[in-house]
Amino acid sequence: MSGRCVVVSGTGTEVGKTVATAALAAVAVAAGERVAVLKPAQTGVGPDEPGDAAAVAALVPGVTTDELARYPDPLAPATAARRAGLAPVTPAAAAHRATELAREHDLVLVEGAGGLLVHLDDDGGTVADVARLLGAPVVVVAAAGLGTLNHTALTVEALRARGLGCAGVVVGAWPDTPDLAARCNLADLPATSGAPLLGALPAGLGGAAPERFASVAWHTLGPVPVGRWQDAGS
Repeated sequence: MSGRCVVVSGTGTEVGKTVATAALAAVAVAAGERVAVLKPAQTGVGPDEPGDAAAVAALVPGVTTDELARYPDPLAPATAARRAGLAPVTPAAAAHRATELAREHDLVLVEGAGGLLVHLDDDGGTVADVARLLGAPVVVVAAAGLGTLNHTALTVEALRARGLGCAGVVVGAWPDTPDLAARCNLADLPATSGAPLLGALPAGLGGAAPERFASVAWHTLGPVPVGRWQDAGS
């Protein structure tokens, strides 16, 4: 039996998507699941530099990681691929690889690049298309501060307009001293987006040792049963 796939997308760039992906992976590993994390298109890193997949592997030992392509410019994947003279990663290629990984894992997390509708290729393929091809729910990673209610609501609305389920929202970097907007956002996000708030991960968590990372991830996201992420998106 194949495992399930969950797509992780952000409301934009630099919202803590990689750390959130690693945290979801850590919770699943703690629950005894075999987990793979797929990064279809990595941008903004050189050939020998560690990318997001390497960051996840360092935080969650034992997780299988895979990356289909990387492009040096820190741009949308389609633009970065074009500038580098390299082939882009299509939604079909990403979904195919995720399906292969699901044959040997209980859970495959597919981490997108930037926001939900950033183009992966010049045909307009997006992370939303990857989720559609997989029939997978999407976890939305959001920022903590001012503006996140609108960005998150728009992302969830875009999912629903495409017939895709949102498994929930994760705040990717909760500040040590949250301002008024952040504190209000934490209470308002579920009502504004119509999606459950899975948790808020503390800022700087990506620098933690694996043991502490796993503990914080579990205490932040663990109360959501891992097996129900897919149910939550239906």
